Amino acid sequence: MKTELVTTLKRQATKILSDLRESKEPVLITEHGQPSAYLIDVDYYEMLQNRMSILEGIARGETAIQEGRTYTHTEAREKMAKWLK
Repeated sequence: MKTELVTTLKRQATKILSDLRESKEPVLITEHGQPSAYLIDVDYYEMLQNRMSILEGIARGETAIQEGRTYTHTEAREKMAKWLK
């Protein structure tokens, strides 16, 4: 992973963004020697957001199972009947 100072980002933003588009490699921005932010490719960011949505759905499903909020196949079929027509 590439690391850049925030001052370098200020001075060379166009070059850093161009390199990012080419390499698709995230860039860690540091400020006062400490990690401050990551620059990532737009397509990669959107893929991460999609993946997070899927994982959140799985987590909600696991919670429902733990809490006993489940249906038998027959119950689910009856509840979904209006959408299955």
